[in-house]
Amino acid sequence: MDIPRIFNVTESAHRIHNPFTPEKLATLGAALRLKPGTRVLDLGSGSGEMLCTWARDHGITGVGIDMSRSFSEQAKLRAEELGVAGRVEFIHGDAAGHVADEKVGVAACVGATWIGGGVAGTIELLAKSLCPGGIILIGEPYWLRLPPTEELAKECLANSISDFLLLPELIASFGELGYDVVEMVLADQEGWDRYEAAKWLTMRRWLEANPDDDFAKEVRAKLTLEPKRHVTYTREYLGWGVFALMAR
Repeated sequence: MDIPRIFNVTESAHRIHNPFTPEKLATLGAALRLKPGTRVLDLGSGSGEMLCTWARDHGITGVGIDMSRSFSEQAKLRAEELGVAGRVEFIHGDAAGHVADEKVGVAACVGATWIGGGVAGTIELLAKSLCPGGIILIGEPYWLRLPPTEELAKECLANSISDFLLLPELIASFGELGYDVVEMVLADQEGWDRYEAAKWLTMRRWLEANPDDDFAKEVRAKLTLEPKRHVTYTREYLGWGVFALMAR
């Protein structure tokens, strides 16, 4: 079980696998007013930066599940580095359908709502692990402005325009599902650049180290195309944010 190899290559140097900077992640943790001992479930936990830094800064405990074997190992090393290995656990596995054995105060899926077939299904899944009065965190893209064509939407790595909503529509959709939006932290262009542009140096270094790898052709093609695609499309059309929800 693992994610496609291209992600394990391009994001191998990432600590945060979405358009958040460390400052945004810290802002989110502070905004949630986390109390020491709060238990957090993170489905699609990547390299564990959210759980590890919040354990360090706010005294939370938690479990992260991720399909990437490489990212899961990085998360364990990060927990050791920050001195929180006894408070957070990282499991290499499929987060889709995962329900915590023990109810949690915060249930999160930050940038991987495909595990529940979309936002609504992921919220339904997270709610199964949540204590009464707990908070659900959803990290999700949204359109800054609607792409004029389906082809342009695909350049933003969407399958179609309908994959994402404008921000007001996304906020309204949470209410339609029976949730109050109680906080949000939105990515900015710096976050997008750190997420996307950091991949380019990683790809270049990987190509230099693996010139004879059968995968090199695919990595080279991606490195050639990605800088222009990002500044032309993603940067102009796509937003991203984490939204804190509480059931009404």
